[in-house]
Amino acid sequence: MNRDKPMPNWSFRGMAWLLRFTERFRKPADRLARIGLKRGQTVLEYGCGAGSFTIPAARLVGDEGLVYAVDIHPLAIETVEKRAEQAGLSNVRTIRTDRDTGLPDESVDVVLLYDTLHLVADKQALLAELHRVLKPGGFLSADHQHTDRNEFVAAVTTSELFALQAQHSEVFSFTKASSQRVGEGKR
Repeated sequence: MNRDKPMPNWSFRGMAWLLRFTERFRKPADRLARIGLKRGQTVLEYGCGAGSFTIPAARLVGDEGLVYAVDIHPLAIETVEKRAEQAGLSNVRTIRTDRDTGLPDESVDVVLLYDTLHLVADKQALLAELHRVLKPGGFLSADHQHTDRNEFVAAVTTSELFALQAQHSEVFSFTKASSQRVGEGKR
């Protein structure tokens, strides 16, 4: 199911409840530590939902770091802002958008794209935006929930914006392709 508009509020509330419930078992902070999130990094979580990864990411990067929580749904933004405030986190910034973040080029160390890509209608436009904001040497951490593994990897790598670096369980790390390489791929 690809969406260009936010899901209905009742649907978001149900999804948010389920995500908050599963946080206890899936341990998002452990996943973020395994992928190598570090103090001082700038992180963008695209499709932040209820903030399951935003809040632990903000704790891991500390006051020296920054986490951008991006979502199309106004209740997602409201939920993340409330959770960040309740947790005493001042390093979370929210952005409500369907794709374009408005962030400067090459300003983000790590992009988190969890359980989201299957919902995006124009996957290549989103990946181009994520590539634009990602610093050289930065990486995209993504999972392929609701999508066949091979189809997912092909969707992320087909435009040559990203190259598969590693897979740990259901989580993939993709490196940003250099601008020169991207230009070569478009000839």
